[in-house]
Amino acid sequence: MDIKGVAKATTKTLISYLTYEAMRIVAMQLDQTNPPLAHWLRGFSSTGKLQDGDTYLQEMLQSKQEVAFRLMTVRQHLAQEISEFLPEMLRSEMEQSNTKLRCAHLDRLVNTTADNVPEWDKLDQE
Repeated sequence: MDIKGVAKATTKTLISYLTYEAMRIVAMQLDQTNPPLAHWLRGFSSTGKLQDGDTYLQEMLQSKQEVAFRLMTVRQHLAQEISEFLPEMLRSEMEQSNTKLRCAHLDRLVNTTADNVPEWDKLDQE
């Protein structure tokens, strides 16, 4: 198992997600201060480029540099804010999720098995 590779891929995904969250925050701010620019940002972001945060920002730097810099600042701030409690939250949420899924699966197995067992009264009559 390539733990370092998994960590690297997870980090890339998290960076792209934080870029998305930064775009949402900046778009809401721009709704109040510069509605036409907010509209442009939403249009630019709706093309699917946002799946890869770095590629999205590289393209944005070519057309609206000031917005791209603002998004980079916001996503960096988000990363700093969540990095403090993310590791413990991840471990805890993963454990809770796995426990919930295992319990639900066990419940399905028990209920399915109980439904397939013949009634004891009918067995005695045979």
